[in-house]
Amino acid sequence: MANAASGMAVHDDCKLKFMELKAKRTFRTIVYKIEDKQVIVEKLGEPEQSYDDFAASLPADECRYCIYDFDFVTAENCQKSKIFFIAWSPDTAKVRDKMIYASSKDRFKRELDGIQVELQVTDPTEMGLDVFKSRTN
Repeated sequence: MANAASGMAVHDDCKLKFMELKAKRTFRTIVYKIEDKQVIVEKLGEPEQSYDDFAASLPADECRYCIYDFDFVTAENCQKSKIFFIAWSPDTAKVRDKMIYASSKDRFKRELDGIQVELQVTDPTEMGLDVFKSRTN
């Protein structure tokens, strides 16, 4: 287990599942949560999982870290994908939780080599598909 500067440990499975998503595209999404002072994998989204299912699966009043493998077509008609890191911190989450997630985020992100775009999100409207598309350029 890696130890974060905030005293937060990162379970080895977090990095292993991310590497699987990156190399084999085994998953569309990974949702991580902090539990008992360590970051763990909460759930994995299958490659065919829709964006709407992913967005709906995020808790309305709890923070999470998420990875989303976003597929898109370029202006040149090339199929591509980008790996997004989403720091989900809804306004309705407890202040203490928001502080823990915010202080652990950068250290956790460093464990996941290959993140291409980061989004800080407090509301579902801040991570609509249009936002993802605008960040692929």
